[in-house]
Amino acid sequence: MEKIKHLYWRAGFGLSPTEWQQKREWPISKAIDELFTQARQAQVALPMAEMGLPEDMEKKRENRELFEQVLREEKRRIFEYNVNWVYRMANPKESALLERMTFFWHGHFACKPDFGKLSMQYLNTLRKHALGNFKDMLLAVAQDPAMIRYLNNQQNRKEKPNENFARELMELFTLGRGKYSEKDIKEAARAFTGWSSDLRGDYLFRPFWHDYGSKTFFGKTGNFDGADIINIILERPETAQFIVRKVYKHFVNEQVDEAVVSTLSKQFYQSGYDIGKLMRSIFSSEWFYAPQNMGNRIKSPIEFTAGLMRTVDMKFDQPMGMLFIQRALGQILFNPPNVAGWPGGKTWIDNSTLMLRLNLPGYLFNATEFSLRTKGEFEDEMREKGGRRLSNTLNMGPLSGSIKGSSANDIAAELSKYLLSTQPALPIESYTKELAATDRESIIRQMTLRLMTLPEYQLC
Repeated sequence: MEKIKHLYWRAGFGLSPTEWQQKREWPISKAIDELFTQARQAQVALPMAEMGLPEDMEKKRENRELFEQVLREEKRRIFEYNVNWVYRMANPKESALLERMTFFWHGHFACKPDFGKLSMQYLNTLRKHALGNFKDMLLAVAQDPAMIRYLNNQQNRKEKPNENFARELMELFTLGRGKYSEKDIKEAARAFTGWSSDLRGDYLFRPFWHDYGSKTFFGKTGNFDGADIINIILERPETAQFIVRKVYKHFVNEQVDEAVVSTLSKQFYQSGYDIGKLMRSIFSSEWFYAPQNMGNRIKSPIEFTAGLMRTVDMKFDQPMGMLFIQRALGQILFNPPNVAGWPGGKTWIDNSTLMLRLNLPGYLFNATEFSLRTKGEFEDEMREKGGRRLSNTLNMGPLSGSIKGSSANDIAAELSKYLLSTQPALPIESYTKELAATDRESIIRQMTLRLMTLPEYQLC
């Protein structure tokens, strides 16, 4: 039971009440097989709109008012894609593993698209390769217009190479800091010259911008292009070690077991960077379910929100409410703080965010108006929508149907097993005292809220 819960929190965003009822006694092997089967059968490419910015306006920007109107519309479209993705994470009918892996790579290959089409196109790139081959993913990301624009590779030309992408490719995406030289960066940047995009938001190689001269990279010399650079990087075992270490910290434990990472890195390298094999190996291992690796991670804001929505089948009446929560908690999809992504771990918790996390279930359960100060476009959008009242709809029916027992203590014990990854500090009976509710449905609602406001609910 605990292992199943652990698996679905790490390989997805928790179990819905129906899933909990159906799968809590499953063998781990059966659950893993189902997760990967669902991922293979899932819809990969999500629909997207074309870029709203006319080509002539991109070139001349003569009509400033219309230009700003188009940009506002593109921003709203990105917000819409953001909300829809969270709903996919929370939806038990979607592939939990595919969404979770895409979410992981979204943090690894951090990017801030400025147009709706670019954001969804980039998301589809990550979805396509999320459980595939890391080499294919790396090449696809390098040729994705969102990343090209974000790291200025459209400005990378033979006359004046731009080193931004080449530097981050090695420092953040593959090797890690200190595993390359400044000369390697300069030579790699030359190899990626001409990798650009057109005004429609599609990848375009511009041959007249490309440096066809000889380049020396990690001791190898040749007329290299970007694909050659990627191949040379992947030949280095340090790349496999860097990726596996990051995967381990996200899915297992921020305190790295060096022996385990070393073994996994060798397997990952020998498999030709097969991501699916790596993840199956992790989820199937005994150490993944060791006590020290369970209930030890602080949920990211997206994990917290999607998991809560999955538990009580919650829908926001106004999408901006969800976006406001992301802003307040410090994680907005498609809007990382920088190319390094979100630090994660204990950085999710400070004095303000902890109090909001503890109080947020109460706000959502009761649609309570509350005051938070945020800046920028999200604050403006909330004002346009009439304030910060988080109007939403809760469907407690599935949760009520999955919980056994009728007494307050029995209900509390069942809910604790389902909702918490670690045991609460006080005996479970202490949370049933002074319950105002008398009927079963009200008891379940009140106890769910009480348990969700515990510090232990912040862990998975």
